Amino acid sequence: MEVENTKNEKRILVAVDESEQSIHALSWCLVNLFPQRDNVILFLLYVKPQPVYSSIGATGFPFSANVEATEKYGNYMATSVMSRAQAVCNQINTNIKVEKKVGTGDAKEVICAAVKTLEADILVIGCHNYGFLKRTLLGSVSDYCSKHVKCPTVVVKQPKNE
Repeated sequence: MEVENTKNEKRILVAVDESEQSIHALSWCLVNLFPQRDNVILFLLYVKPQPVYSSIGATGFPFSANVEATEKYGNYMATSVMSRAQAVCNQINTNIKVEKKVGTGDAKEVICAAVKTLEADILVIGCHNYGFLKRTLLGSVSDYCSKHVKCPTVVVKQPKNE
């Protein structure tokens, strides 16, 4: 995932997924962070979940997931999300250089590693607006990333009326 950094380029990493919140964050970024700028590289990062190869099923017996089907679905989702994100980029700002990256694993860890590897100047990430209980149980990727990356992080909340 290494990319050569030119000193005068702004490198912005936007984490995208299947959610409306991530597309809203991407749109907000394109409109507000660099509406007419040159020398910007926009990295779109999609993180596929780590496939589960085996586990204990409900009956207590070992259960193996269909790894090939899981991988195929992950690839389909990555392609679908990236196509949607590219369409948003094309619609809002046609002068921007876009590079697509796909990682696999725990989203918060992959995003933080990508920020470091790609030498991002800014991380933009959407917010699912989970309540206290859901955020406590599931964790907050945006909260984790904002605390662990070395660059500024913009957490974009989608207005409630959208």
